[in-house]
Amino acid sequence: MMHRLAPSILAVTLALAAFNAAAQTPTLQPGDYIAAVVNQDVVAASEVIQRTERLRQEARQKGEVMPETAGLRKQALEALIEDRVLVTYARENGARIDEAELDRVVANVAAQNKLTLEQLRERLKTDGTDYKSFRENLRDQMMTERVREREVQGRIKVTDAEIDAWLDKKRAALEQGGQINLAQVLVSVPEGAAESVVAERRARAEEALARIKGGEDFAKVAREISEDGNKARGGEIGMRPVDRLPDVFVAAVKGLKTGEVAPQLLRSGAGFHILKVVERHGASALTQSQQTHARHILLRPSPQLSAEVAARRLVEYKRQIESGQATFEQLAKSYSEDGSAESGGDLGWMGAGGFVPEFEEAMNALPLGGISGPVVSRFGIHLIQVLERRAVEIEPKQLRDQARNALREQKYDEAYQDWVKDLRAKAFVEVREWLD
Repeated sequence: MMHRLAPSILAVTLALAAFNAAAQTPTLQPGDYIAAVVNQDVVAASEVIQRTERLRQEARQKGEVMPETAGLRKQALEALIEDRVLVTYARENGARIDEAELDRVVANVAAQNKLTLEQLRERLKTDGTDYKSFRENLRDQMMTERVREREVQGRIKVTDAEIDAWLDKKRAALEQGGQINLAQVLVSVPEGAAESVVAERRARAEEALARIKGGEDFAKVAREISEDGNKARGGEIGMRPVDRLPDVFVAAVKGLKTGEVAPQLLRSGAGFHILKVVERHGASALTQSQQTHARHILLRPSPQLSAEVAARRLVEYKRQIESGQATFEQLAKSYSEDGSAESGGDLGWMGAGGFVPEFEEAMNALPLGGISGPVVSRFGIHLIQVLERRAVEIEPKQLRDQARNALREQKYDEAYQDWVKDLRAKAFVEVREWLD
């Protein structure tokens, strides 16, 4: 679903809208024309007309200026050609969907629309949709989604250098916007002091640093040695925004965790400093992570199930949950359209970057137990509930995995578009003249 690195979760349209989806594998009717031939498939002129009208309606609903009919028709034809390129490629290169799995998908369609399988067959017949074509269309959708995830992910490469740069940038941003409580031992050096005095002062500071590295309490050494106004407090300067600390201090403790001491002396105009990070706020996000336990209900818009209708359904589900008419788990099992449905929509524990950004942003804004309104993502429209949250320490390997996932997410859309362009360039496409 939203897990960018979980390609096994399918984007299959399981809704009332799917009843007419067999149009993606059309049979030309008398009087119809072939608008385009794509590999071993065709695009019917009637499809182009239908898609053109849908584009016109969408533009009207959004209040956009509608292109002329010829322009809309060209957009519609290109979209249909792209659909066929993907479907025909998936048929040749995708893993086969067995009949048992397809049976489960069809059963989900019926359940989603509160129909028995026999009622589903009757509804399809009434709508003029062949049941066999309907099943094959669902099979195509499943194969296409699986191939898309497999091949696009295979195109995305993330180097160690990119991960290092991402972590450095993240750390710098957190430190810039965070707060730090530093403690220091200051061995002052008079302005214009002779080299011998500077050497003596350095030796005194080096001795103090050696004592701290040897295990002595920093605060004790500060009270004995330090020559600044904070020595009585063990050298603590106090919590301050990083932009209110000297830049040389911030640079000297960059990357240090709470409780760590800078390994080298810092030389400034005031003298020699030994610095310790007493506490950090903000930058700890790189070593600590919040995990969220959430669940969701997912509906997938399609040509026949508009996003508006799907959103209204989710609003109604939310009302039923909040009024006690149904539980989130019950509705997810009955209506959600991804692999989590069987477990009541439960997505388990997930840290930052585990979901696509649009889903994660909405989830993070919810309080415990809170239920979102309809949330649109590239996978469909969601109703989200947050069950639990917890803070966990991030191991270095986990931190790099988190960075890798974030970089892969950033690169996904471009990789997908490149993949589609490559498939289109290799496909056999013949566009034919026709009149509407």
